[in-house]
Amino acid sequence: MHTRTDTGTIDLYGVSGLSEDELDELAAALDRRRHGDIAEGEHIAETLGSLLASRSESTADDEHDPEGPTLSSEWSRLQALRSDTAADLAAVEAAGERLRLGTYGVCAHCVRPIGLDRLRARPTAELCIFCATAAER
Repeated sequence: MHTRTDTGTIDLYGVSGLSEDELDELAAALDRRRHGDIAEGEHIAETLGSLLASRSESTADDEHDPEGPTLSSEWSRLQALRSDTAADLAAVEAAGERLRLGTYGVCAHCVRPIGLDRLRARPTAELCIFCATAAER
């Protein structure tokens, strides 16, 4: 089903075995996730801003305060969440690009279909279940 195009690239469109309705369903799931990631990133940025303001206004030694987390540990936690959200947004954008190119739902390693159930569970999946399992070993 691979065809060579005039530009010399391989056209994998249709190899995924997904119908137009299934592709639309998965595109909508990716879009919802994109919006959720953007909203989460904005919320984290606001929280980091508030925390930064608290750190600059405070002269207290919160590192030795036995009550609750320190400002430093909260900063680290929020930075990790920010990084995770940015990574997920990048994965969603990459999946959207595969949708636009017609390669969505095709394993990046073995070029076999990823499978609808896997894509519903993990719409950003780049590997089929067999290649993903092998990569974890």
